[in-house]
Amino acid sequence: LIRTTMRFLLLGLLFVLVGGVDKNNFKTCDQSSFCRRCRKVEPDNSPFEVQLGTTKIFPDHITVDVVNKENQHVFSLKVVGLKGKKFHVEVDEKAPLKARYRVVDALKVPPATEGVTVKKDEGSIVVECAGNRAVIVAAPFRIDFFHGESLVVSANAKGLMKFEHLRKKSEPIAAAVEEAGEVAPAENDVEPRNEEEDPGAWEENFKSHHDSKPNGPEAVALDFTFPQAEVLFGIPEHADSFALKPTLGSEPYRLYNLDVFEYELDSPMALYGSIPVIYGHGEGNTAGVYWQNAAETWVDVYNANAKKNVMSSIVNFVSGSRQAADPPAAHFMSESGIMDYFILLGPTPMDTFTQYTDLTGVAPLPQTFALGYHQSRWNYNDENDVASVHDKFDEHDIPVDTIWLDIEYTDAKKYFTWDNHKFPHPLEMIRNLTERGRHLTIIIDPHIKRDGGYFFHNDCTDRGYYVKNKDGRDYEGWCWPGAASYADFFNPEVRKYYADQYQLDKFDTTTADVMLWNDMNEPSVFNGPEVTMLKDNIHFGDWEHRDVHNLYGHMHVIGTFEGLVRRSGGAQRPFILSRAHFAGTQRFAAIWTGDNFAEWGHLQASVKMCLSEAVAGMSFCGADVGGFFGNPDAELFERWYQAGAFQPFFRAHSHIDTRRREPWLMPEATMLVVRDAIRRRYSYLPFWYTLFYEHERSGRPVMRPLLTHYPLDKETFGIDYEYLLGDILLVHPVLQQGVSKVDVYFPAIDGKKEGDVWYDVDDYRKITTAGFESVPVDNYKIPVYQRGGTIVTKKERVRRAATLMINDPVTFVVALDKEHSARGTLYVDDEKSYNYRDGKYIYLNLEFKNNVLTSRKNDEKANYDTGSWVERIVIVGLEHVPKSATLSVSGEPQSVTLEVNKHGESIVVRKPGVALSRKWSIQLNY
Repeated sequence: LIRTTMRFLLLGLLFVLVGGVDKNNFKTCDQSSFCRRCRKVEPDNSPFEVQLGTTKIFPDHITVDVVNKENQHVFSLKVVGLKGKKFHVEVDEKAPLKARYRVVDALKVPPATEGVTVKKDEGSIVVECAGNRAVIVAAPFRIDFFHGESLVVSANAKGLMKFEHLRKKSEPIAAAVEEAGEVAPAENDVEPRNEEEDPGAWEENFKSHHDSKPNGPEAVALDFTFPQAEVLFGIPEHADSFALKPTLGSEPYRLYNLDVFEYELDSPMALYGSIPVIYGHGEGNTAGVYWQNAAETWVDVYNANAKKNVMSSIVNFVSGSRQAADPPAAHFMSESGIMDYFILLGPTPMDTFTQYTDLTGVAPLPQTFALGYHQSRWNYNDENDVASVHDKFDEHDIPVDTIWLDIEYTDAKKYFTWDNHKFPHPLEMIRNLTERGRHLTIIIDPHIKRDGGYFFHNDCTDRGYYVKNKDGRDYEGWCWPGAASYADFFNPEVRKYYADQYQLDKFDTTTADVMLWNDMNEPSVFNGPEVTMLKDNIHFGDWEHRDVHNLYGHMHVIGTFEGLVRRSGGAQRPFILSRAHFAGTQRFAAIWTGDNFAEWGHLQASVKMCLSEAVAGMSFCGADVGGFFGNPDAELFERWYQAGAFQPFFRAHSHIDTRRREPWLMPEATMLVVRDAIRRRYSYLPFWYTLFYEHERSGRPVMRPLLTHYPLDKETFGIDYEYLLGDILLVHPVLQQGVSKVDVYFPAIDGKKEGDVWYDVDDYRKITTAGFESVPVDNYKIPVYQRGGTIVTKKERVRRAATLMINDPVTFVVALDKEHSARGTLYVDDEKSYNYRDGKYIYLNLEFKNNVLTSRKNDEKANYDTGSWVERIVIVGLEHVPKSATLSVSGEPQSVTLEVNKHGESIVVRKPGVALSRKWSIQLNY
């Protein structure tokens, strides 16, 4: 592990040293006054105490008052028992001057509660729920959460809780305005006990931008300790390692959706999405915390066992300080809102992941075309360019399902319009794609061009649909169209209006086969503070933008999703790609990792970032293949396609100033490697489709870190360069330049030595021991292994688009474990509609045992009349070659004897010919 990890660290460090982001455009914690105040809270000296005499007990929750002993301000604590081993905790002011913001639309539905029993003594309250409990310690205030008898999370164990109550502005403070970068440090680097003394409490400047802060200081902060953990992970989106690094002495991880140009690697800087869920994992337990807050949030990470980032290590070395060997912990610090969090008790990694998706939802099953290959760039110039690209894919026998159009297709960046000179016949262009089984995806951003001749702008102006500035006027910023305003998607009426614009009677130059790309929805404002919107802007309900910032893109996507569902009369599943995202966005859209670079470090980051997104509910993730900025050389281009073919979302995209890089424009040798990678993706489409169905059904992530299924193997805790698809395929992309072999890690079942059986998917070479294995690679080869004991379904008649493969025959690859058995599943439906929710599908259980392969329906009441049938069965791991095979259908043996041949390390049963919808078995005869 050390040698492999060092290679990645050195490459990452090199990129950091030469990277392109201008950090001066973005705040540090010290330049964000609330972060500075929260970070300077003195540990182990919490002023908060529980007033036990105020306890009120209800069937599924309790409430009790908590007082800040320094100012006697009173807060209300609510602890709710939830089904599925979860607790929900809220802390709010008991009598605030005005209501504080509570996040909406992140949870899929109000969570189901569970009955609680309550015990009190003179120092604590015990809230028991389904065998688990929350122990509320009165003084100093702390809540310990137990899974059974095991303490898994402790809130405020470090005493870093802070809750700035709303107050009226006092006159002496009026002149205390913070100028970013000119803040005098507090004495002893400890936060002033009176928040009003801090510059920036009531007004704050950053560069040329002024934040009026009409509500004054209103931050909330709390620390969470994970006593059973050795590693922390989660809180995407960051271009950093999967395992979170300690942040003391450096910058905290930041959650604040931003349009970051040429973002930096190995960094806790904010990016396009913010999902405030964190997990702690150790050999004995996994637990999680979902911090439900949409305001700007910073997260300090404490972990003496983890790798430190470079700056933290230097600072600690120079100062002589070090973190004590305390359990890992995270300190969440948010600018506004209430204290609202969910405890996920685990106890396994998969338990915590599904506990989170039980709250925030799952990615709905996409149409199959969305799992195919997407071709994009900024921009395809006109209809002839689109037609030429489309034709070239067929000419070079490369599958593709979607051609994408960036902002230049519009009339002067006015969305819901076309440039009639470049795209005079959009319906004909779309039809030319759909007649060959393909789709078009177009971009629609949330900024609205301020143009008196533009219907959308006029409607939003006349109806009051724009976000307002602090004076109540329509907010005006600058983006791609020039002067622009921003629709207020927090207003249900605005979302309905927005959804209306997608209807075919309005956007009549599109069809139901046109899908959507919502970009720039952080929101990006070129002339705004940190390239986004002013925090004192006002949204529907009189909420400041500071309260809801990280939800803006989420609400934008909801409007689009509702529009696309209505557009087809509820018949077709939408496909939407969004850049900004929050908790719950997975219910509506896929995401990608944003404006990456044609660099090896960014290829490596694509794996780490999508793993972090996956455990945070966002399974439909990918990266711009080849890099958005820059021009990849042939080797990087090949390796990125090979990696992208085994990530959930598979799209090539590039900047307008890059060289054209459609596969056939590369050297022929490279084109052939790329074609091979894309065609391999299409052969695995039944496997991908089944994984996504099972994700919707169970909440289990599609792309998984190794520790998900090997939680006792400590070596897996830090591995973020290889991963699992389901619990079936182990993928180790080639992520370094010029290598002829890679060190693949095969995890241990028991955390020590014993491993699963793994088979190389190319030649079925078998691996039976845990540990590192040096695997040779050539231009075409990346290490992908199928776990013994699993069955994978493939379609090996690759066609020009996924939609054309719907009735093609399947191949089952049966990989036997040490007991010579295997199991698998296959999901089949019409691949585009919602009819599966009415039982029109087939979900098959496949099992190989005692030399018999059987197929039966998992859901007997469901049915779908598919044209697919079984063409081949490949069995790997058999010790002897059978003489023949006998097919039985619905329990009746068939008269035909099947041919069995040995091919290398596999046994192939050819053309059983049985329909997937039938119940059947195949007996191997010796």
